[in-house]
Amino acid sequence: MKDLAKRFIGEECIIYTVASDSGSIQGVIKEVADGGMIIDRKSGEREIINLDFVTRIRQYPRKKNGKKKDVVLD
Repeated sequence: MKDLAKRFIGEECIIYTVASDSGSIQGVIKEVADGGMIIDRKSGEREIINLDFVTRIRQYPRKKNGKKKDVVLD
Protein backbone atom coordinates (compact mmCIF):
# COMPACT_ATOMS: atom_id res chain seq x y z
CA MET A 1 0.00 0.00 0.00
CA LYS A 2 2.88 2.36 0.73
CA ASP A 3 4.21 2.28 -2.83
CA LEU A 4 0.75 2.73 -4.29
CA ALA A 5 -0.09 5.64 -1.95
CA LYS A 6 3.08 7.47 -3.05
CA ARG A 7 1.53 7.86 -6.52
CA PHE A 8 -1.04 10.24 -5.02
CA ILE A 9 1.33 12.63 -3.21
CA GLY A 10 0.20 16.21 -3.85
CA GLU A 11 -3.25 15.13 -5.10
CA GLU A 12 -6.58 15.77 -3.43
CA CYS A 13 -7.94 12.33 -2.60
CA ILE A 14 -10.65 10.45 -0.80
CA ILE A 15 -9.08 7.90 1.56
CA TYR A 16 -11.41 5.10 2.65
CA THR A 17 -10.53 3.60 6.03
CA VAL A 18 -11.88 1.03 8.43
CA ALA A 19 -11.26 3.21 11.48
CA SER A 20 -12.82 6.60 10.61
CA ASP A 21 -16.35 7.52 11.75
CA SER A 22 -17.68 8.40 8.29
CA GLY A 23 -15.70 5.73 6.44
CA SER A 24 -13.66 8.20 4.41
CA ILE A 25 -11.28 11.13 4.79
CA GLN A 26 -10.79 13.88 2.18
CA GLY A 27 -7.62 15.88 1.78
CA VAL A 28 -4.29 16.33 0.04
CA ILE A 29 -1.69 13.62 0.64
CA LYS A 30 1.53 15.33 1.68
CA GLU A 31 3.81 12.48 2.72
CA VAL A 32 3.82 8.69 2.83
CA ALA A 33 6.13 6.90 5.29
CA ASP A 34 6.57 3.30 6.45
CA GLY A 35 3.45 2.96 8.56
CA GLY A 36 1.27 5.91 7.62
CA MET A 37 0.54 9.01 5.58
CA ILE A 38 0.11 12.70 6.35
CA ILE A 39 -3.06 14.37 5.05
CA ASP A 40 -3.81 18.11 4.91
CA ARG A 41 -7.55 18.67 5.19
CA LYS A 42 -9.59 21.63 3.85
CA SER A 43 -10.07 23.02 7.34
CA GLY A 44 -6.30 23.44 7.72
CA GLU A 45 -5.92 20.44 10.00
CA ARG A 46 -3.15 17.94 9.48
CA GLU A 47 -3.93 14.29 10.07
CA ILE A 48 -1.84 11.12 10.16
CA ILE A 49 -3.46 7.91 8.96
CA ASN A 50 -2.21 4.40 9.67
CA LEU A 51 -1.79 2.58 6.33
CA ASP A 52 -2.91 -0.69 7.94
CA PHE A 53 -6.47 0.71 8.11
CA VAL A 54 -6.62 2.13 4.56
CA THR A 55 -8.80 0.08 2.22
CA ARG A 56 -8.94 2.39 -0.81
CA ILE A 57 -7.44 5.64 -2.12
CA ARG A 58 -9.25 7.56 -4.83
CA GLN A 59 -8.34 10.82 -6.56
CA TYR A 60 -11.15 13.33 -6.05
CA PRO A 61 -13.39 13.14 -9.16
CA ARG A 62 -13.60 16.17 -11.41
CA LYS A 63 -15.91 17.35 -14.17
CA LYS A 64 -14.82 17.82 -17.78
CA ASN A 65 -14.05 21.50 -17.12
CA GLY A 66 -11.73 20.61 -14.19
CA LYS A 67 -14.01 21.63 -11.34
CA LYS A 68 -14.62 19.22 -8.46
CA LYS A 69 -17.85 17.25 -8.57
CA ASP A 70 -20.44 18.30 -6.00
CA VAL A 71 -21.64 14.79 -5.21
CA VAL A 72 -19.43 11.70 -5.10
CA LEU A 73 -21.32 8.42 -5.14
CA ASP A 74 -19.57 5.14 -4.40
